[in-house]
Amino acid sequence: MMPVDLRSDTVTRPTQAMRAAMAAAEVGDDQYGEDPTTNQLQDRVAELLGHEAALWLPSGTMANQVALRVLTRPGDDVIVSREAHAVWHEAGGSAANAGVQLTEIGARGAFGIHEFLAAIKPRGLDIFPPTTLVEIENTHNRAGGIVVPQPDVESVCAAARARGIATFLDGARLWNAAVASGRTLEALAKPFDLVAVSLSKGLGAPGGSLLAGAKTLIGRAVRHRRMLGGAMRQTGIYAAAGLYAIDQHVARLADDHANARAIAELLAESAAIEIDLASVQTNIVVFRLRRAEAPAFVAAARAAGVLVNALGPRTVRALTHLDVDATQCRSAAEVLLRIADASP
Repeated sequence: MMPVDLRSDTVTRPTQAMRAAMAAAEVGDDQYGEDPTTNQLQDRVAELLGHEAALWLPSGTMANQVALRVLTRPGDDVIVSREAHAVWHEAGGSAANAGVQLTEIGARGAFGIHEFLAAIKPRGLDIFPPTTLVEIENTHNRAGGIVVPQPDVESVCAAARARGIATFLDGARLWNAAVASGRTLEALAKPFDLVAVSLSKGLGAPGGSLLAGAKTLIGRAVRHRRMLGGAMRQTGIYAAAGLYAIDQHVARLADDHANARAIAELLAESAAIEIDLASVQTNIVVFRLRRAEAPAFVAAARAAGVLVNALGPRTVRALTHLDVDATQCRSAAEVLLRIADASP
């Protein structure tokens, strides 16, 4: 029997209909701006996010790194949420590629206006790296897929703009945030100078992210994409998957959210598991083991046919996605519950 893979929503495989769309895609050389399917996707995403232009990139990490290079200079300070993707999951790229320092603030994936203002390092003092960018991750991965409160987003972005500080949204799972909050993608993205969204997570495409913003910023992003090795040719094959995913896979994200909630509620019944149900707002379930060590727990789950990831010595993460249904998710939760309860 195939394992139930809850390691990430990136493990999804293209559906047969998505594969057909990819096979039928009209393509050209994207480096000449001549891939019609990529151009269509870029225009579509820019419109959805309420920005002037968008640029396709191979991965979300590259989109985030390009954004840093466009909006900062080496030696600058960037304010991010605690345990942000930029800090934990980009292999030190922010330092290596953009040469910036990351300052983590807040708790549980979010921060408010007062925390932001207190963290700003002033310009003009030689001992300080100047704060030139604030980055918000929505939804926040390691905080359990929480949707960042939009009033906080808007107040932070307004304060940043008033102080000449740029704003960037790591919206890899912004689609999930929109479905969970009932807000439009444009409303969630509009306060930011640059916005990144991913096609290869909840939407199930095999690759690709987009960076959206003003035409001048996207023009600069094109050069940085090439410098980082992300300039590709007939990208319409990937773009076709993205267009199909936007049309067919956004509304069904609500199913993933419901499945994650069902897993969380079952795990919450165990005295051996600590979980904050309020944090389970989308498709990510992060829980803490009271007795077991996470590596041993993950290994036991794998042996029982359930794949999850350890985020720390006693912290485990599970993600729902379009390749697992409600029955599989419940069965997986029962396995995890049994292993946790059997821990000495």
